[in-house]
Amino acid sequence: MPTEVILPKVDMDMATGQISRWFAEEGARVKKGDVLFEIETDKAAMEIDAPASGVLRDVTGKEGVDIAVGAAVAWIYAEDESYVPISPLEGEMSTKSTEGVAPGGTVSAPSTAEMTPPDRPLAGHPPLKGEGGTRATPLARRLAREAGLNLSGISGTGPYGRVVKADIDAALSSPLEGEVSAKRTEGVASEGTSFAPSPVEPTPPDRPAAGHPPLKGDVLRLFEQGSYELVPHDNMRKTIARRLVEAKTTIPHFYLTLDCELDALLALRTQINAAAPVKKTDKGDAPAYKLSVNDMVIKAMAMALKAVPDANASWTESAMVKHKHADVGVAVSIPGGLITPIIRKADEKTLSTISNEMKDLASRARSRKLKPEEYQGGTTAVSNLGMFGIKDFAAVINPPHATILAVGAGEERAVVKNGEIKIATVMSVTLSTDHRAVDGALGAELLVAFKRLIENPMGMLV
Repeated sequence: MPTEVILPKVDMDMATGQISRWFAEEGARVKKGDVLFEIETDKAAMEIDAPASGVLRDVTGKEGVDIAVGAAVAWIYAEDESYVPISPLEGEMSTKSTEGVAPGGTVSAPSTAEMTPPDRPLAGHPPLKGEGGTRATPLARRLAREAGLNLSGISGTGPYGRVVKADIDAALSSPLEGEVSAKRTEGVASEGTSFAPSPVEPTPPDRPAAGHPPLKGDVLRLFEQGSYELVPHDNMRKTIARRLVEAKTTIPHFYLTLDCELDALLALRTQINAAAPVKKTDKGDAPAYKLSVNDMVIKAMAMALKAVPDANASWTESAMVKHKHADVGVAVSIPGGLITPIIRKADEKTLSTISNEMKDLASRARSRKLKPEEYQGGTTAVSNLGMFGIKDFAAVINPPHATILAVGAGEERAVVKNGEIKIATVMSVTLSTDHRAVDGALGAELLVAFKRLIENPMGMLV
């Protein structure tokens, strides 16, 4: 039996992925462990190894096409194994796997009785459902119904002209006003039967009724034609949007803000960097480390969680998860979105270790070379916009975390000390908290512990 090569799940949120590059061609001899192809997910690019040795055959996973997790993308035949070419129908099923994968993530070969093309009904059977007899996948029909599109006006690019999800997406993103209008359903019921539009609804179909928001897919009608450019969403942006909506609608956020004086921390940072040993690199001598304020914020947040262990938690419906270590995620901006690599056991690491590890993670994050275990999980997160001069802001919690710390810019401010006005470098921080896991007083205790470490930074060295 040939060994099936599948698209693996490399991210807990991954439903589909794209093969960005094949390293072996059809008919190539490969060894187990050789790199076969590279997967591009919404967060990273990962190299996938061959699961067996043999000859690579029937490469159906195309580069740059969304493929469902668990779908077969090729097969590896043993050297002495007879080869039977894949049928055209099986190839279509594999390349269209995004819309035809079983819940378990596997694609089974069709039986002899199922070899009739998927868009042609068996003899004696009624045609498939769809407006006007239009062939469409169930997913495409549902998306068209939700968006108010008439399937009969959409050209299908699937097998035998079937309308698939990509065709619906293309119809919704079309910048041509007339094209969108022509595809708009005018009086089509949910099961595909048409009825006459009511004469008491004279509002033109391409213009939302007064006082009502635009229908889904109609937002382009609000803008002058030619005044905009459409940029399709990639997987990363779709995932960010979905997770943010989920976080803000399911997590009861509350926010706590404190001002922290930075003068002692900045002085200690200068001393530590000045004392850094020199190491030899390809580019010449360089300090072994160079601490940033953010490195010290990460360490302080981790130590604060260890000092207030009840806040180092995650909410689940069945139980509270109390973490034994402080794993701090750090928001890193990358082209098209952001990712949160994690400093594991940050409370136990030195500032120099945190600094070098953070530089490495950020660099590989921007090139999408992180491994899933390097950005999944964690017990809290830090988002720092101080380098942009942002004074303060509130961040959205990233599940499974119960907290996230938003860090603003350090700036000189007038402060009152012992009845006198003095100048101090002050940084505002805001803790966003999941009220299900951390109550107000507990969140305040955590933020006060963080402030104490920032203003007395020598405590992070002992």
